[in-house]
Amino acid sequence: MSREQRRAVDEMLRRAPQGFEPLPVERMRAGFAAMMSAFPVPDAVVQTPAELGGRPAILVGPAPDAPARPGTILYFHGGSFALGSPRTAMALTANLVVRTGVRAVSLDYRLAPEHPFPAAIEDGVAAYRNLLDDGEDPAGIVFAGDSAGGGLSVTTCLAARDAGLPVPAGIVAFSPGLDHTRSGATMVTKEGIDPFFTRESMGHTGAMYLAGQDPAQPLLAPAVHADLTGFPPILLQVGTNEVLLDDAVRLARRARDAEVDVILDVTAGVPHVFQAFTGTLDEAGQALDRAALFVTQRLAVTEPAAPAVR
Repeated sequence: MSREQRRAVDEMLRRAPQGFEPLPVERMRAGFAAMMSAFPVPDAVVQTPAELGGRPAILVGPAPDAPARPGTILYFHGGSFALGSPRTAMALTANLVVRTGVRAVSLDYRLAPEHPFPAAIEDGVAAYRNLLDDGEDPAGIVFAGDSAGGGLSVTTCLAARDAGLPVPAGIVAFSPGLDHTRSGATMVTKEGIDPFFTRESMGHTGAMYLAGQDPAQPLLAPAVHADLTGFPPILLQVGTNEVLLDDAVRLARRARDAEVDVILDVTAGVPHVFQAFTGTLDEAGQALDRAALFVTQRLAVTEPAAPAVR
């Protein structure tokens, strides 16, 4: 337990300007990209531009001299559905690839406010359908994502199941956003403890994604309204210093009630998407190791599938 490291990370984050200021989305995107570029990307991967489901993507594979396992991680980046790209999540994506030996395809899904709900989910389902149409076994595909992308890993699975597609082998969600009603108790109890978000700030970007639609529906608030019957096993990783803590807690409860295998993995004293702090925070690498173990245990491909991205 690295309590000193956790305190140091928290103090570093609080040195940034505090308080919420609504900014134009272009400035928010630039600031988010700059912040995420500070997280180191492992060298032992190969990044290749690709296309999946009609959207740009980045194929991230192990280095040629590294062991490779069959299967695919379909990765969804974070950014409140309005910010980010596969590049901003590359540290997390590449760390999963290095630890598992499994290739990942990180999807550049459409962003709000230009493309509000349900555009991102439609892109996720189209990408998954593309993998299946190209011959990949759903038992060899795991969805993963961070923050909004963690939520998207769940809602894409929900939409795919409801469309009659087979579900993937598993879901890994880092600090997922799973409730656009923002009704979790930790939205209040963790305000001031969370160094990144407040209920007000999440409402600002959430409104871009909602575009006036009612958030009280399964694809916008799965932690409150989704029926998870038939879902694959889920790994939810979250920190106690997050206003989104109860999103993961409540989704785990819904998974349990639906007789779905679920691991609720809570780390004390760490911030939103703490897994990105590898090299700075011991708990980050340990959490990624647990996520990698979950991925490799879930994948059941017996033969390498033909590449499905171009």
